[in-house]
Amino acid sequence: MRDIQKEKPDFAFPLNKVGVKDIDYPLVVLDKENQEQHTVAKVNMYVNLPHTYRGTHMSRFIEILKKYRGKITYKQIRHLLQDMKETFDAECAHIELDFPYFIEKTAPVSGQKSLLKYSVKFDARLGKKYHFILNVRIPVLTLCPCSKEISEYGAHNQRSIINISIESKGLFWIEDLVKIGEDAASSEIFSLLKRSDEKFITEKAYDNPMFVEDVVRKIAEQLDKDENIKWFSVGVESFESIHNHSAFAYYEKK
Repeated sequence: MRDIQKEKPDFAFPLNKVGVKDIDYPLVVLDKENQEQHTVAKVNMYVNLPHTYRGTHMSRFIEILKKYRGKITYKQIRHLLQDMKETFDAECAHIELDFPYFIEKTAPVSGQKSLLKYSVKFDARLGKKYHFILNVRIPVLTLCPCSKEISEYGAHNQRSIINISIESKGLFWIEDLVKIGEDAASSEIFSLLKRSDEKFITEKAYDNPMFVEDVVRKIAEQLDKDENIKWFSVGVESFESIHNHSAFAYYEKK
């Protein structure tokens, strides 16, 4: 059968990425408390394509994914990428896995337990070197120091999203990254709160006002002194309650 993909293209440009996107697939993630957590990831898979090939064989990406079903863990991703490189005779392979991750949290006063969802992404690529980036998006509560300072009573507060990406020398637990983020905010948030818990969190945030700039710097200080972390970036977006725009701050370790 004629292999059209291997034919010479009309325009001889090498392509950085060719592959498949938005595949929903089961994923096993290491869980600090429960050893493993089963979730479903949105998967993107790419390889580079030389200028001598017209196209790539898309079905082979799915075949590789199927081969690693139930084994796509942090430890196995490098093997999967190596398999991609060999299968496609590629110089570089890249995979992105975006998935929900749940952590059980205990309300501060009532002790009620509930699950809170965090958005997590594994971004891994293998060329001459292997790179694995862990990204976690953490919902928190922030309260404006300026609003508190100028008001006779009260202060505006809002939900914010902390976006942390790291490249570490070894395993770094998702839960530990979440804690670093939540500890830097005016308050962490919960899925289930009773009135006593709401009172506690409202007052805690009022006593701990934070600009987005404050949150970014506090997180950066914690990550920068961790010898297991080679590179990191931190962004915080605050969905302002009294403005029709968001406040934003960002830092990246070069």
